[in-house]
Amino acid sequence: MSQQVNPTKLTVALHKLTSCSGCQLAFLNQGATLLELVELVDFKHFIEAGLNHPDEKVDLAFVEGSVSTPEDLKRAQQIRQNSKLVVSIGACATSGGVQALRNMADGNAWMQAVYTRPDFIATLATSTGVAEHIKVDFELWGCPITVRQVNHFIRQLLFGARPRPEAEKLCMECKRRQLVCVMVTQQAPCLGPVVRTGCGALCPAFGRACYGCFGPSEQPNCHSLANRFAGLGLVPREIAQRFASIHSHSKPFRKESHHWQAIEVKEIE
Repeated sequence: MSQQVNPTKLTVALHKLTSCSGCQLAFLNQGATLLELVELVDFKHFIEAGLNHPDEKVDLAFVEGSVSTPEDLKRAQQIRQNSKLVVSIGACATSGGVQALRNMADGNAWMQAVYTRPDFIATLATSTGVAEHIKVDFELWGCPITVRQVNHFIRQLLFGARPRPEAEKLCMECKRRQLVCVMVTQQAPCLGPVVRTGCGALCPAFGRACYGCFGPSEQPNCHSLANRFAGLGLVPREIAQRFASIHSHSKPFRKESHHWQAIEVKEIE
């Protein structure tokens, strides 16, 4: 006898575009908690879990991955049509991810250098976040996102509350955990003052500088932080690289990285 689906459950789809699939593990790595989650929602599409129904109409669609190919763009548009709510998850879906580094270079030249038949490569000129192409209702930032983020978000929806974005600075988490500031004590070029929390200040807890897994925080003063990095002895190229990493295509990080790249070019000239 087939199991009856609770009519009050949210129907959910988990879609993958261009990505490493790491954010999907925030669902699969829950262990016993995953059994509680499936009592709350009804997964319709989730290939990593063996459910392959990409055209299913759902209440909530999580989208992992950047829009990097024509196929990605087509799928993103289809997902929007089939979903009441669309949530981009992870660095790739929110800001283009690591692969967006190619936006800062000559992608065609790279393809010519790497592939013997680049005409076989179907790709867009840039790698961008999902919100640049379709309406996105909510974003969960992180590389990867966490189990806590996923469960907190879903439960807010189930309680009828509008999920609130988590965008406070990582420095606040360090203070709550009573961690010693690595920038003050080690002169380390930490991105904590401009990066949103979510990781639990993992790197600073081990005496390492934050390198920006969770993307720009609310009101990030990137230029002020970059000037501080210069005061620590970093050259323009090193400063640009600090911002041109996991979230290189996010607006505040992209702007600051380009600024210091331009300074480096002037110094060379």
